Amino acid sequence: MPLPFLTADRAFEAADDVPLPHHDRDRWRRPYRPGPWRVGVAALALLLASFVLFSAVIIAATAALPSAAVVFGIALAVIAAALRLLRVGVWVSPRGLRHVAFFSTRTAPWDQVVSVRTVQQPVRWLGLPRTVQGQALLLVRQGRTADRLPPLLTTHNADFLARSAAFDRAADAVEAWAAEHRPSAAPVHG
Repeated sequence: MPLPFLTADRAFEAADDVPLPHHDRDRWRRPYRPGPWRVGVAALALLLASFVLFSAVIIAATAALPSAAVVFGIALAVIAAALRLLRVGVWVSPRGLRHVAFFSTRTAPWDQVVSVRTVQQPVRWLGLPRTVQGQALLLVRQGRTADRLPPLLTTHNADFLARSAAFDRAADAVEAWAAEHRPSAAPVHG
């Protein structure tokens, strides 16, 4: 008897994207699961933070309290960085689309979104300067070109590296949110 709740490798089911009755659809939500690279790095950072916190306790017991406070502050910074890393990604709500990067957050209301589309282009590998050929999900806003905005998702970022099927599902989910909530263009009469 398989226990699908014990494994992260279970098959994608359409029922996974259907919100439960108690879920609030007005809240910001990520339409995909964070990838293993992102979760792994955050877990290692939290493990490092636990060792730093342990060393802060040892320093507080054996040395001066100001030194322990500095080490405790370093641990808090590592914890904050790990939590921010887990928040990075694309979030959607009926109000708009939010692209959360490590140091910045950009929100586009649906009435400013012209299109959300997947294109084949060179993309950065795990956010590093090295580029490889892949797919990217681009947001086109009113009055701005897609060239100046960073891609929302790529096939080679920390969420979708070596997981092209997951990228396709996530891109489809974001495009579906855009199609559902973006105001329809007025028909042009000639």
